[in-house]
Amino acid sequence: MMKPLRLALALLLLSAPAQAFETQARAAWVYDMTTHTVLMDKDADEPLPPASMSKLMTINMLFEALRDGRVQLSTPFAVSSRAKAMQGSTMFLNERDRPTVEELIHGMIINSGNDACVVVAEGLAGTEEAFARQMTERAAALGMENSHFANSSGWPDPNQRMSMEDLGILAVRLISEFPEYYPIFAQTEFDYQERSPANRFNRNPLLKLNIGADGLKTGHTAEAGYGLVGSAKQGDRRIVFTITGLPSDKARAEEAERIVNWAFRQFSMKTVVKSGVRIAEADVWMGEQARVGLVAAEDVTRLVPALAQDTMTAEVVYSGPVKAPITAGQKVADLVIHIPDLPDARIPLVAETDVANAGFAQRMLGAARVLISRALPADSPAS
Repeated sequence: MMKPLRLALALLLLSAPAQAFETQARAAWVYDMTTHTVLMDKDADEPLPPASMSKLMTINMLFEALRDGRVQLSTPFAVSSRAKAMQGSTMFLNERDRPTVEELIHGMIINSGNDACVVVAEGLAGTEEAFARQMTERAAALGMENSHFANSSGWPDPNQRMSMEDLGILAVRLISEFPEYYPIFAQTEFDYQERSPANRFNRNPLLKLNIGADGLKTGHTAEAGYGLVGSAKQGDRRIVFTITGLPSDKARAEEAERIVNWAFRQFSMKTVVKSGVRIAEADVWMGEQARVGLVAAEDVTRLVPALAQDTMTAEVVYSGPVKAPITAGQKVADLVIHIPDLPDARIPLVAETDVANAGFAQRMLGAARVLISRALPADSPAS
């Protein structure tokens, strides 16, 4: 049976809940990539109009084509009349142009080019409709359960929907899977053939604030409001956040900066368990010793709220008693740490030492004790 042991973690760390963050965003998701911790979830699984933030999926599809060797950075793409006719933010492409993959990446990321997205869609899949189906299928395969695409650019469409969590999952993927291309998200200017000086600037309001921000994508339509998929790195920590439904670009910029400051200042990295330090003991069945010490195999670092008042709690959970023989380093239990306002941390614990099988006489004595305990009424005093 599962046998939980409960112990206070005063020996580990004292902690109190972080100050609650009230966001005016319609929906939001904040994630610490370093510790894989969700710091905020406000309606993050609700499919919403993503506006230009859905361009991240088109960018991902192109990055995957580069990785697979289907295209190179120097590969030229044709520009259709459909792509040229795209309105909103564009690279100002025309049918005579043959932009390269590298130029299109810059155009999508920095200029938020709707025309660039259509060029990529048609270049990879033949038609934008076929590409949108591929985007939807690929999103599902990546675990983005609340995403559906009708186009490559985020142009308003009732069938173009993404959740904030899905956008966050996508951002994490772009950062971790494509480090050779991710720095483009931090570039502040791109003007294709000097056609649009006024549209050359990256719209991400955080890039100029010196707070470690280096991506990813803004979005705005009348239906969606103002949104941002952002990321920032300070020290050893990186956060990713997604917000949508803000009333103005000013509100978006202010809310994004508030979220970054809150995520880094209200939480800190702490070593909560040292490797080799005995946390608890587990009962042993038919072993030379009746109990075995439980330790963490390596130092355990977790994100915790910064202010220290209340004590974190924990429990050691294992299926026991553990049958001998036991080898030092063998996983025996889990340490579950309950951190206020954060998901539980589950840490494997291993045996501190070897425990050999008991001798014949010890095994017989142990078996007899079990039989006697089972035969006694539940309210009988222990002998």
